[in-house]
Amino acid sequence: MKPGRASRTAELVCMGRAAAHGATTVTRFSDPTAMALLPDEVRARVERFRAGVTPKGLRGRLGRAYLERQSKVMVARTVAIDDAIRGATSPQLVILGAGLDGRAWRMPELRDVVVFEVDHPDSQRDKRSRVGALSPCARDIRWVPVDFERDALDGALAKAGHDPARPTTWIWEGVVMYLTPADVEATLAVLAQRSAAGSRLVILYHSPALILRVVGLLVRRLGEPLRSAFTADAMRALLARHGFGVTADEDVHGIGAALSPDVGRATKVAKHLRVVTADRRS
Repeated sequence: MKPGRASRTAELVCMGRAAAHGATTVTRFSDPTAMALLPDEVRARVERFRAGVTPKGLRGRLGRAYLERQSKVMVARTVAIDDAIRGATSPQLVILGAGLDGRAWRMPELRDVVVFEVDHPDSQRDKRSRVGALSPCARDIRWVPVDFERDALDGALAKAGHDPARPTTWIWEGVVMYLTPADVEATLAVLAQRSAAGSRLVILYHSPALILRVVGLLVRRLGEPLRSAFTADAMRALLARHGFGVTADEDVHGIGAALSPDVGRATKVAKHLRVVTADRRS
């Protein structure tokens, strides 16, 4: 991301959730927080999309097609990660690279959970300027400003009151692909140190695919270049080295196809996106 401003990719995924809320046949998906978390100009674009306004010009039509597809992708990946959180029932939830995630304000299952929002200071500052309009569902929400490439995650979590003796659910949804393999490994070492038995780790990651050449060009223009991709076997081995055993690893298309035919069709282009769930071995 570009210094001094919030993450553009965080806005894009939040746009997808806002576009899908109340407009999908998948009843397990709901995100009433997404629209409120968007900047005014971006929110207006989603509102025009939801109203069925046809954009002018090729760029506008391509943008609408992208948002239509992105909304379905977000339905699939959001449902999968929400289910993993519910299944873990940990007293602590750490969201790494939280972006415009609204789980602490929309999931009643977090009423007894302390949520740690970890993100770049610029993105966090932007989010906090709008989140006051929402009512928390979590027992407590703690802000942990961290630049993953420069700051010490371990110390930041300790300072925020994270307890490594209690189980934690870790959500790493939109960061891994923008980190080098060495940075991913270093972060996993910290998570392993701070994960009691019964902890759970959920990661959204890229597997190698030709489409990443196109995706990479787009996000590079946004100042957030792609830096890593893992096969499922490589991810399993990486997590095993840090004491996490994989319990599920699916691509977003497979997840979407199981939810509904229309989500399955739209997510065919997202086979490179995978959601892995791994539990901390005792």
